[in-house]
Amino acid sequence: MIALDTNVVLRYLLNDDVRQSQRARALLSSGERFSLPITVVLEVAWVLRSYGADANAVALGLRTLLGLPELAVQERDAVVRALAWQAHGMDIADALHLALSHHSSQFKTFDKNLAKAAKRVAAKPMVSAPD
Repeated sequence: MIALDTNVVLRYLLNDDVRQSQRARALLSSGERFSLPITVVLEVAWVLRSYGADANAVALGLRTLLGLPELAVQERDAVVRALAWQAHGMDIADALHLALSHHSSQFKTFDKNLAKAAKRVAAKPMVSAPD
């Protein structure tokens, strides 16, 4: 299995550097099996946003990756859950942080928008500010 870095994934998704994008596409269509660390998923989302992509475009990019049959995404269930929460207005990074905390009883944050969004989608664990 081959692990992928953010820059390979971005070239595959964005096609913004013709030579590297061709190499990334050739690699991902080689029939090999690939793994995608959760840190790369978060960085891909962050870079897409920094390139001006809106939440829908970020979600499309991540769903494209999840749809590649030869790609095993670390914490896949958490990524799917985070994308569902993002579709209801939660920031993707916040959604990933929260989805990856599913084994915890609570999620403490000073981010009032995150707390409101988590309540709106009935996210678990419960989100609140520290006392």
